[in-house]
Amino acid sequence: MICTETKLRGTYVIDIHKLSDERGFFARTWCDREARAHGLRAPMVQCSISFNRKKGTLRGMHYHAAPFKQSRLVSCLRGSVLAVAVDLRPRSHTFLQNLSLALEVESHRAIYIPEGLALGYQTLEHNTEICYRMTEFYDPAYERGFRWNDPAFDIRWPDDDRIIKDRDNNYPDFRLEAVSEFSGY
Repeated sequence: MICTETKLRGTYVIDIHKLSDERGFFARTWCDREARAHGLRAPMVQCSISFNRKKGTLRGMHYHAAPFKQSRLVSCLRGSVLAVAVDLRPRSHTFLQNLSLALEVESHRAIYIPEGLALGYQTLEHNTEICYRMTEFYDPAYERGFRWNDPAFDIRWPDDDRIIKDRDNNYPDFRLEAVSEFSGY
């Protein structure tokens, strides 16, 4: 796996290194040992899939509070998405900045999003499937979020007709007081 750090500290684009022959190719998509060598949190303890029927489906912006803070590895199994990460770590030099990255099944590219960043995505095609690998077990009581179009972050979403769950559409705008959840960053 090829790890390239992005402008958000600790956030990496993970590309595969293909071993190709006449049959096709083989590639490692994740290795705890290689991840640790790059300073990424491992192991991944849970893996989930999100299937989205319609182009324009928007999920996010989500993060998890202690004691269930999660680093996530997100990849696209079918279709394509625009994945967005927002840095909520008060001590980070990229605090409150965002990063957008297209993930397509053809590239086999993934994004590693460390604890302290919120995640959201919007599908760019019908019948898109996303794989999440997480470093902590999911507990809905510790899931948090803010509104996907919160003006504090100026996220540039695609101009599609959006399908958004009421919860995601009705999250409050980000409040600076909420960063107390990230006092350890």
